[in-house]
Amino acid sequence: MLDIKFIRENRDLVKAAAQKKHIKIDVDRLLQLDIERLDLLRNIEALRTEQNKQSAAIQDMNGVEREQAIITVRTLKESLKEKEPQYKKIHSKWQSLMYQVPNIPDMTVPDGISDADNVQIREWGTKTNFSFEPRDHVDIMTDLGMVDFERGTKVHGFRGYYLKGDAVRLSFAIWQYALNFFSEKGFNPMLAPAIVREENLYGTGHLPNEADDVYKTQDNDYLAGTAEVPVMGYHSGEILAESSFPIKYLAFTPSYRREAGSHGKDTRGLIRVHEFYKWEQLMLCEASHQKSVEYHDWLNRNTEEFIESMNIPYQTVLNCGGDLGQGQVKKYDIELWVPMEKKYREISSASYFHDFQTRRFNIRYKNSDGEMRFAHSLNCTAIPTPRILVSLIENFQQSDGTIKVPEVLRPYLNGKEFLGKQGE
Repeated sequence: MLDIKFIRENRDLVKAAAQKKHIKIDVDRLLQLDIERLDLLRNIEALRTEQNKQSAAIQDMNGVEREQAIITVRTLKESLKEKEPQYKKIHSKWQSLMYQVPNIPDMTVPDGISDADNVQIREWGTKTNFSFEPRDHVDIMTDLGMVDFERGTKVHGFRGYYLKGDAVRLSFAIWQYALNFFSEKGFNPMLAPAIVREENLYGTGHLPNEADDVYKTQDNDYLAGTAEVPVMGYHSGEILAESSFPIKYLAFTPSYRREAGSHGKDTRGLIRVHEFYKWEQLMLCEASHQKSVEYHDWLNRNTEEFIESMNIPYQTVLNCGGDLGQGQVKKYDIELWVPMEKKYREISSASYFHDFQTRRFNIRYKNSDGEMRFAHSLNCTAIPTPRILVSLIENFQQSDGTIKVPEVLRPYLNGKEFLGKQGE
């Protein structure tokens, strides 16, 4: 959420940000409501002040003077009774629009409408060439008894799946390796709740704009689509010590997304599923644009190094304005090479938000000058499963139908070099 004072003073900049992100928001209407809200609030406060003054004076009055004062207090109460619901209604409309105002994108963010307009900034590794007829991950995993989509659909429905056997072992190997790899970067590991209250999704900016893509429970709670949501809520309403920065969490959660609007996309395989697991890097730091930029690049580079250690080809792209979320100032996507699709597919996103999220969560700290400031927040996917299996299995498939295990994962698989070998 942006500061309303900032919006008042930078109306055109906020409009330009919304236009760049292709987000519809009536900034002029918001500011008009802001004027009406403040005028009515001042009126209400003046009436309350006068009511309190008259009420206090009544005890020292007698006769006609006292009767007149009582009538005045009653009149003031009636006026308040009329104006307070008006204020509540206007404030609700104002707040609803405030939640829709996008953050200001960094000046380096390119123009564009969708992910097709993102700009490649790095390409790493050699795209896999095969001396045999390669197959996609669905066929490989099905033949090796690693996945069952048919029963997954029977039990879960559309996009349902079961991972079995070596796919489970491989997933646990990736999780354990990720825990060790990112812990060495100084992250504090955390297992976070996946069921969260509504205000946490408003806090991260996933609501109201992504309402169609989240699962809601019968208790009006939500299933989080990323550990970013519960971890940002962890420090809500707190005043942190500046000396604690940067705060670095590596959080693991099951994650849930309805994939609304994607019914006909990626219907085959493990690219787009409703429930998955994810390690997420999340940071809080002091209110410094320079620090946010530095940490943003560092977080993204962590995941790049993780992917490089498994020797999977990838590209990193700088997201265009139309592919930024409401709160994001800037975002990188890392995309892994998928041989059978002959294209890169997203595996990680790294974003920074300035104080957009922390203002909503009321996460503050006192700086060295004694000034209270909102912290800055950043996050980046460490690794999601099962999506990582798509690129890993397709790139490391062998002519005999087995899968070569990346060297860094072998210690977590009892030293196995191949998965799917007969007798193992």
